[in-house]
Amino acid sequence: MNNINKIMMAVAASVLAISAQAQVTVSDAWVRATVAQQKATGAFMQIKSVKDARLLEVRSPVAGVVEIHKMEMADNVMKMRAIDTLDLPAGKVVELKPGSYHIMLLDLKAQVKDGDVVPVTLVVEGKDKKRETIEIKATAKPLNQTAHH
Repeated sequence: MNNINKIMMAVAASVLAISAQAQVTVSDAWVRATVAQQKATGAFMQIKSVKDARLLEVRSPVAGVVEIHKMEMADNVMKMRAIDTLDLPAGKVVELKPGSYHIMLLDLKAQVKDGDVVPVTLVVEGKDKKRETIEIKATAKPLNQTAHH
């Protein structure tokens, strides 16, 4: 086998190894556009993991602080609170949506306008403690629009 074939085999093996590690997929990522001076917004998406995992951390350069949040009814009052992690059960879609689990982008550095593309980084950990970093691009949608419009 000549050197070119060896290099091509090594590259192919690396690509397969990277593909095999992709345990988590993200779809329909979007961020709610803001009005001038607004300092917070939500990010929403669908996350699916091949194996049991959990979302540990979320980052975005557009915000000073990024948190995973949960909204729920308690004593007839809708309450929102930050949570440390979000479980991603194997084979199930976990939907981050308004009024439920979502990502809060706080201390925004600038207005997020309709059509902006917002980079978001998710850090997911499997039961084996291996971490996967997922870079996504979430499109900003108007305040009165949801992901399905």
